[in-house]
Amino acid sequence: MNSNQSLGSRGEGAAADYLVRLGWTVLERNWRCREGELDIIAHDGLRHVVCEVKTRSSTDFGDPLEAITPQKAIRLRRLAWRWAAEHGVPGANVGVDVIGLVVDRDDFTIEHLREVC
Repeated sequence: MNSNQSLGSRGEGAAADYLVRLGWTVLERNWRCREGELDIIAHDGLRHVVCEVKTRSSTDFGDPLEAITPQKAIRLRRLAWRWAAEHGVPGANVGVDVIGLVVDRDDFTIEHLREVC
């Protein structure tokens, strides 16, 4: 595993821990289908939420949330619907959030955007 993969894995773990601290239930991590991958699927107590996680070692090259382009948001929504269909969940009951993390010493600074698409 290279350093970027390691950082991404640590970020996804920190994001999952963050969601649990919010009282959410993490249902799946790294769900894959032939069209792509979803980082985290959780339930916030009301609905299912797909969480895209973007982790950076610094903001020298931009905020991690800036990596979510309109095309990426469309792709995430399509993957969320695919996950919902495979799990018998109405697609309208699945939200898409983005969690951006930046390394802050040995911890992360976390920014959570709800309902990005």
